Amino acid sequence: MTTAVITRKWYTTGEVAEMLGFGLSKTKMLVLTGEIRSVKIGRSRRILPEWVDEYVQRVTADVTGWSA
Repeated sequence: MTTAVITRKWYTTGEVAEMLGFGLSKTKMLVLTGEIRSVKIGRSRRILPEWVDEYVQRVTADVTGWSA
């Protein structure tokens, strides 16, 4: 018998906040304003790993053109 390994497909808002080093309130605001894409499943919000990557790329692209 083989054992299947199931990989995570979704993150919670709290997990994304921890990954990005943001507070939960800030992350929820980013989700509600559409800065970070999400899907509502029942009463919960779920975020795909690709959507977190998209947000980070968008934010870093804005900063790349900035000089001190």
